[in-house]
Amino acid sequence: MKHFINLKDIKTEDLKKILRDAKKRKSKRKNLNTLDIDKGAPLNGKILIQMFEKPSLRTRLSFYLAIRQLGGGTITLRSNELHLGKGGETLADTAKILSTYGDGFMLRTDSDKKINEFVKHIKIPLINGLSPSSHPTQILSDIFTIEEIKKKPISKLNICWIGDSNNVLNSLIVASVKFSFDLSVACPKNYKPKKFIMDWLKENKRNIKIFHNPKNAVKNADVIFSDKVISLNDKVDVKKKIKDFKKFYIDSNLIKSAPKSIFLHCLPRGGEVSEKVFLGKKSHVWQQARNRVHVQKSILMYCFGKLR
Repeated sequence: MKHFINLKDIKTEDLKKILRDAKKRKSKRKNLNTLDIDKGAPLNGKILIQMFEKPSLRTRLSFYLAIRQLGGGTITLRSNELHLGKGGETLADTAKILSTYGDGFMLRTDSDKKINEFVKHIKIPLINGLSPSSHPTQILSDIFTIEEIKKKPISKLNICWIGDSNNVLNSLIVASVKFSFDLSVACPKNYKPKKFIMDWLKENKRNIKIFHNPKNAVKNADVIFSDKVISLNDKVDVKKKIKDFKKFYIDSNLIKSAPKSIFLHCLPRGGEVSEKVFLGKKSHVWQQARNRVHVQKSILMYCFGKLR
């Protein structure tokens, strides 16, 4: 049994195995319908329990299709239907019940503490579908998309992030260590990556470049990443934050400074990117979203000990 909680806890070779498996699985589905089962139904009889404390579209749908295409099934729970440490049932007891009824548990949560508590007591694989500090399934899928489009290892590419220092960027920073790629981050001075992730980066003897001018950041970029500046549960002064990020707007003029780049966005989008860029020829956001199904399947195979 293996968990998938944070990229930093997973061996690079295992991450690469997941990507290789996803590539094979995608190629074999070209003539199959959406709910057709993969040859051999490798997860036949398995059930994945999903629970969402935060809104989800791509993560919810991709894991649903992933387990179904592997021959298993899924059930989705709403957090307000469970005690989750409230109303007399501890997280430890909840974890034991989940272990009794399910074969795997995917949690999208507003608390890193809940993930840490669950992992102490759960007896089935735990997958982090998003937490405040990390979004590992998103970034691994994004690496798959980048290598698919650029047709070369990400280690040979220059990656640029423009926007807020959030959980997605945290996982991208970890990935820059695991996969040895150059990463530039463009953000306002007061929105730099958190100390805990920068300390981890230093411990692993790696560095990233931080810019406060996006035009300088995108020079030589092969990939330009972004994310919504105002997240759904952002407890901030929205007007001030929008003002702070005004110079980091991704438009055609900025993209022209990186002529060989592609544009990716983990979605949902906000006002951080122009319509022309988002729907333009350099944008691959829909391919990026579709690929999550293939990578989630291989993550499940890894967690269930079926990855070869």
